[in-house]
Amino acid sequence: MKSHVLRPLWVAIAFVALVLLARYFLVPDDFGVHGESFTYNFYRAGNVQEWKDFPVKFRGTAVCVDCHSENGEMLAASPHAAIQCENCHGPGRDHPETGEPDVMILDRGRALCLRCHADLGYAGTSRAAIPSIDPVRHNVDSACIECHAPHNPDLEEME
Repeated sequence: MKSHVLRPLWVAIAFVALVLLARYFLVPDDFGVHGESFTYNFYRAGNVQEWKDFPVKFRGTAVCVDCHSENGEMLAASPHAAIQCENCHGPGRDHPETGEPDVMILDRGRALCLRCHADLGYAGTSRAAIPSIDPVRHNVDSACIECHAPHNPDLEEME
């Protein structure tokens, strides 16, 4: 064989050997221990304890309504009933137990509401359960909460 064919072949063989050698030393022994059918073999058994030790950030609406029952009742009767409190207010972390964060700050800008309510303009993307708006034309200079109460989003003036 000519050298112009052999040189790239040797480079390719060396590259494959280097990748296999790196894989041998870098991939943990417990990676893929559950076989091909478990999460497409992308699983490390030692990771289970790491996830159990990971601090909880999102607590769920059930924790929020223990102290904020008036907002919980209003939310339960509104079109936003399926949305968890922390989707808008952010993660509660240790809020009920330690008071951290002291106040759950709510971003009152349009971007938060538009995450769900912006009309994307693509065919087949209408969401009947979540009314969408054209963010370029719908009250561009106003924050959504000037007209809509987040816990009861029917058109009402905020008090």
